[in-house]
Amino acid sequence: MPLAYDAHVTSRPVTEQHLRDLARLRRVRDRIDREYAQPLDVEALARGVHMSAGHLSRQFRLAYGESPYAYLMTRRIERAMALLRRGDLSVTEVCFAVGCSSLGSFSTRFTELVGVPPSTYRAQTARATAGMPSCVAKQVTRPIRNREAPVGSRN
Repeated sequence: MPLAYDAHVTSRPVTEQHLRDLARLRRVRDRIDREYAQPLDVEALARGVHMSAGHLSRQFRLAYGESPYAYLMTRRIERAMALLRRGDLSVTEVCFAVGCSSLGSFSTRFTELVGVPPSTYRAQTARATAGMPSCVAKQVTRPIRNREAPVGSRN
């Protein structure tokens, strides 16, 4: 049987342990995708897959390019964007609906990812996506992944 190789690290053979770790990382990512609105922290996520928090964080970053917390916050912001586009909830209601407990932290992270504060986003997208199917609006308004919004896009 031919050996598999881990191309992004070295040309060494991929071990069974590494493959098990990747499967556990996928379970963590899937859990974040499903339970983004629940109180999640790295320690709880790590316990769920029988890893230490430090090992999970390092391996998650290697596999997905960002920490588990950053991935969770991006998921929350993506959902918040959809709720804000709907327009029937206040920014505070959206903050709590997506699992954030601090309006200040939510607004700061939203602004970092999207480039404008949540209230501004709500006002702008209500006009920009009027009449657009929600599946298209979701794609054209998706936040930037793995980096902050360009400085030029901020108001």
